[in-house]
Amino acid sequence: MPSHEIANLRLGTSSWSSEDWVGVFYPSGTPAAKFLAEYSKQFDTVEVDSTYYRSPSTTMVNNWRERTPPGFTFAAKFPRSITHEKILVDCSGEVDEFVKVMDLLGEKLGPLLLQFPYFNKKAFARGEDFVARLGPFLENLPSGHSYAVEIRNKAWINDAFLDLLRKTRIALALIDHPWMPPITQLLQKHDVVTADFLYVRFLGDRKGIEEKTERWDRLIVNREHEMETWVPEIRRLMERRLRAYVYFNNHYAGFAPGSIALFRKVWERLPH
Repeated sequence: MPSHEIANLRLGTSSWSSEDWVGVFYPSGTPAAKFLAEYSKQFDTVEVDSTYYRSPSTTMVNNWRERTPPGFTFAAKFPRSITHEKILVDCSGEVDEFVKVMDLLGEKLGPLLLQFPYFNKKAFARGEDFVARLGPFLENLPSGHSYAVEIRNKAWINDAFLDLLRKTRIALALIDHPWMPPITQLLQKHDVVTADFLYVRFLGDRKGIEEKTERWDRLIVNREHEMETWVPEIRRLMERRLRAYVYFNNHYAGFAPGSIALFRKVWERLPH
């Protein structure tokens, strides 16, 4: 397992499958089949992005479990058929299939993320309409699991939405994303703690960074200022005896493992 752990804080990336990391994060010549095993030598958690496209097979999930050491944790996105296509309607079969296969991870299963897109007025005239659909869905999720919800309609983060998450003990995913308010502004307005854990995602401006690079092997955006803003806020929230899962996307600054290194550096540098 990785050294230099911070109590109750798990840092990882969104996916381990980038071939651009070979030679800069994975040893030169590492085949794709060995990526996860190499990844788990450096980090103790990962957010699985591939489950967004389809529910994984039992063979795939068993391989993930077997290729990682004890104590490793997988977070994973719900399939888009649930969050983007059916938008929570008539999808209990897909939910059961997804949760059942992810349960094969046993103790290595971490939070499962419902990542919603930005919804226009045609999809939901008001935030209340989304909450009205979300409520029964959350209440019927299989018990005994940790869940998080991410939305990209910033005006929908209000007391009714947060109360629903609190009632169902589901975490609000805190995201660094161009469409969403800065974390300091969000925390000034709301108590965003709705579960016994934090779920944080550093996503960045996907379109903007793809105009600058097609390779994900080095940092090309300086995110030190953002880390100096986020680290104290995450620390303060963790003082409420919360464990935190924090994930970085390649699109955040160009190279997710490098973003984690910067996060750690700022964490150590800023006064505790």
